Amino acid sequence: MTEILKYSTFLLILLNPFLVIVYLIDIMRKLSMARFRNVLIRAGIISTFVFIVFALLGDVIFSDVIHANFASFQIFGGIVFLLIGLQFVFKGGTAIEGLRGESKYVAGAIAMPILIGPGTISYSVVIGEHLDRIDSVLSIAIAIAVSVSIMILLKRLHDYIQPKNEELIERYFDISGRITALVIGTISIDMIMQGLNAWMHHT
Repeated sequence: MTEILKYSTFLLILLNPFLVIVYLIDIMRKLSMARFRNVLIRAGIISTFVFIVFALLGDVIFSDVIHANFASFQIFGGIVFLLIGLQFVFKGGTAIEGLRGESKYVAGAIAMPILIGPGTISYSVVIGEHLDRIDSVLSIAIAIAVSVSIMILLKRLHDYIQPKNEELIERYFDISGRITALVIGTISIDMIMQGLNAWMHHT
C-alpha cells in the first residue's frame, strides 16, 4: 500500500490541481457547481483510462503500435504546452478558452492537453513498470480522484468568495495565470530539449 500511495502522490504532483484550476477559471465562472463537477468527473474518467492503458502497455504503444520514437511525443507535447503558455503570457486567463474550443467538448479538452500530457503519460509508464497491474490501476485511480476532488472543492470556494471579492479574485487569477505561464513555458522548452536529445541519441 505504501508503494501505491508513493506513486499516486507523485502523479498527483504532476497533475497539480492547484495549477490546473487557473486554466479552468473561465469554465468555473460559466458553469454551475453541478455542471462543473460532472465535466471534471468525465475528464477524470477519460484521463484515468488513458493513463491505465499506458501503464499496462508501456512503451509498446509507441514502439509496436504507433511505430514512433517516444521522443517525438515529448517534442510534440512540449510544443502544445508552449503554445498554451504563450497564449497565457499575452492574453491572460481568457486564452485557454480559445484553445479548448466549443463548450460541449470541454470534458475532452480538459483531459487533453491539460491533464493528459507528456509528463503524466511518461509517469504512467513508470507506474506500470514498478507496480503490478492491479496496483497500477489503483495508484492512478487514487491520484485522479484526489485531483478532481481538490478542483471541485476549489470551485466551491471560488463561488463562495467571488460575490464579496470579485475584483481581488480577478486580479489573482490573471497574475497567477501569467506567472504560471512562465513556469509552463520553461517546462515546455525542457520537454522539447529532452525529446530532441533522446531522438538524436536514438538515431
